[in-house]
Amino acid sequence: MIRMSDPEPLDLHSPAQDAASADNSCGEARLVHLARQGDHEAFGQLVLRYERRVGKVVQRFILDRETVADLTQEAFLRAFQRLQQFDPARRFGPWLFRLAVNLTCDHLRRQQRRGRWATFASRPEDWLTDPSAAAAQRDEVTVQVQRVLLELPETYRTVLILRDLEGFCTADVAAITDRTEATVRWRLAEARKMFRDAWERQERRDQYTEPAPLPESAPEPPPAGAT
Repeated sequence: MIRMSDPEPLDLHSPAQDAASADNSCGEARLVHLARQGDHEAFGQLVLRYERRVGKVVQRFILDRETVADLTQEAFLRAFQRLQQFDPARRFGPWLFRLAVNLTCDHLRRQQRRGRWATFASRPEDWLTDPSAAAAQRDEVTVQVQRVLLELPETYRTVLILRDLEGFCTADVAAITDRTEATVRWRLAEARKMFRDAWERQERRDQYTEPAPLPESAPEPPPAGAT
């Protein structure tokens, strides 16, 4: 079973780290300001900053690489189209991730209404990148985790993915999901409990469906005339 994140540590950043973080925020705020004025190059810099992380978050919900790439691209397109609606007093990152998560959840709902989930590729080799035995085992665990996550209600699944699998702090999860931090903490505790219960159910199902081992040798036929 996957290990959930520990409680958030105290903020022990040094003054130098805080200054670097502030400089980065100022630089990002300037990029957002320029992008809102129609500067495509500035928006391209924002894409470079966030593209990999956004794709990684989407892939927590959906394993199919083409679908992940499409949704990631659509998230940035939606962000560019809605830049004028973005509040510059807030941070750009959580707003962008909210767009990506909402698009992904909308996609999954459409697939569910059609009677199928697009969370898995049709063949493992469609998304496996490393054919080694160790990588294959890791990928198998990834699929198992994905299946268990699908048993959780969407709101709880989203909080669990963002906080425990992607490592966002509670404040960022609250900003992405547009909920209070207290609500996020409560949902996270419930989601962890749901995940543990679902994982144990899956393990019991796997044990129940596991084929019986073959006998070491074939049994001898009964003697003639035996009943």
